[in-house]
Amino acid sequence: MDERLVIRGGRPLQGSIVASGSKNAALYALAATLLTADPVTIHNTPAIADIGEMADLLRALGARVERSGDDVEIQAAELTEHRAPDEHVVALRASFLVMGPLLAREGEAACAAPGGDVIGVRPLDVHLTGFRALGAEVVRNGAAWVARAPRLTGARLFLDYPSVLGTVNLLFAATLARGTTTIVNAAAEPEVQMVAEMLNEMGARIRGHGSNTIEVDGVERLHGTEFTVIPDRIESGTFLLAGAATGGDVTVEGANPRHLDSLLTKMNEAGLDVTAAGAGIRVCRRPGHDLKPIQLQAVPYPGYATDLHAPMAAMLTQAHGVSIVLERVFENRLLYVGELRSMGAHITAGGQSVMIEGPTPLFGANVRALDVRAGAAVVIAGLAASGETSIRDVIHLDRGYAGLSGRLRALGADVNRI
Repeated sequence: MDERLVIRGGRPLQGSIVASGSKNAALYALAATLLTADPVTIHNTPAIADIGEMADLLRALGARVERSGDDVEIQAAELTEHRAPDEHVVALRASFLVMGPLLAREGEAACAAPGGDVIGVRPLDVHLTGFRALGAEVVRNGAAWVARAPRLTGARLFLDYPSVLGTVNLLFAATLARGTTTIVNAAAEPEVQMVAEMLNEMGARIRGHGSNTIEVDGVERLHGTEFTVIPDRIESGTFLLAGAATGGDVTVEGANPRHLDSLLTKMNEAGLDVTAAGAGIRVCRRPGHDLKPIQLQAVPYPGYATDLHAPMAAMLTQAHGVSIVLERVFENRLLYVGELRSMGAHITAGGQSVMIEGPTPLFGANVRALDVRAGAAVVIAGLAASGETSIRDVIHLDRGYAGLSGRLRALGADVNRI
């Protein structure tokens, strides 16, 4: 079905919305449930396509998965498969996260190289090298990677780079390993911290999460729990940037300011009025002040989030002067550039950086959501543009933003899905 998002722009967004549960953190939490035979209930899971895809993958492995509103109950009492079916793997990068739990609990796991957004190579070396260091035999069998070990043994793991999925997968594997595992150069993202806290509530012994060195004392078994997913910092940032791009006044209730330090700092530099409190975050234009140009680099946490690179670039088309954004995480993050150019944006790409000249009077056009975050960028541009913007390939937006059309309408936008 050829579905499109149609935006009639030029309206400042006004009002407040409630932050959804974190897309990435919820995916990690769902994968973690494979480590126990007991039931696990996860609260505040977002209603997005990626969660449905992960739920189907868990079912294919033999788990019982039931959803009621924002709650998901999972019980992997008897796993019937050790290989992730290819039809689920191809659609979801996080599908490879079933490897760590299956290997640790069942002694065997297999999964093809996963799909997802085409934003970079994102090699599996961190995962596979870590599994081998923990004592697993890892081989290639056709399209799939197969790992086997009767029982993993703790080891000191140095990651070549702070891969988020690599850190999480090795964290899963280490929870049931014999002895102590130390993960050096680990990812420190809030989503990694959250899943470590969830595992501790299931009986794991993890310390140092939130830093670049994590230690795990292996245990014999994990048990069930109830856990609430943290707010989605990327979704929250996207709505705040949309409000700023349109000259509006937007509050995201429940958003955690500590998870968005880098974004809020850059929004302050751009001359926006930022109010951050325990109840949420509010961003608006300062009366009589234009948006200022800024420079930023997208780097691993706690630096500026790569997932907010494209949405920020869309907002900076409205800043007075030249802004520069350097991407240092994914080499193919710049897919949005051509789409924004077709809407009148003055953007020059060179290597891994973009130069944005503004302010640009954007105009409506026919564009595509080429990945989840590139899609968010064209949505923001469409909201700020004059005329009508028609966005195709909205399936990418469905993967990352729950109820996007309705929530934008609640902020005063003229948005329809047809």
